[in-house]
Amino acid sequence: MILATVWRALRRGSAVGACGAALLLAACATPAPTTLIDGAPYWSGRLALTVDSDPPQSFSAGFDLRGTPQTGELQLNSPLGTALATVRWTPEGAELLQGDTITRRPTLDTLTTELGGQALPVAALFAWLRGHGAEINGWQADLSRQASGRIVARRTQPLPTAELRIVLQP
Repeated sequence: MILATVWRALRRGSAVGACGAALLLAACATPAPTTLIDGAPYWSGRLALTVDSDPPQSFSAGFDLRGTPQTGELQLNSPLGTALATVRWTPEGAELLQGDTITRRPTLDTLTTELGGQALPVAALFAWLRGHGAEINGWQADLSRQASGRIVARRTQPLPTAELRIVLQP
């Protein structure tokens, strides 16, 4: 998973680690996206990820997410609001930016697989944020509190299992 890989990389001091660590924290919120001037959906909040590895791993960060599964941007922020990393994707490719370092790959799936060992379920994430159940192999989302801005997604396969908590900000 990209977040687990990012966390491992952060421990090694790499760009990928900062990216993952920034994807997670906990707060309060409203589930509806804010609409940007250009009409693109926008969400802001905090994420927390726990990976049941040996040893167990957990991390959190603030996030700003814009766009769609096809074209978008995810900015990861420290608890103080400092940008740690940005991931951008289009049908033409994807890139991870951290400081002066840019990692480019032909697709978001390729980038997230390289960083985390498997593709991040981006299409499902956008569906979950909108309150729609989306089936994805190995992942199950609890949307029972989505109306109050809280989503919990659990990965059971492949191992190790993981839990992603998202709390949207109003």
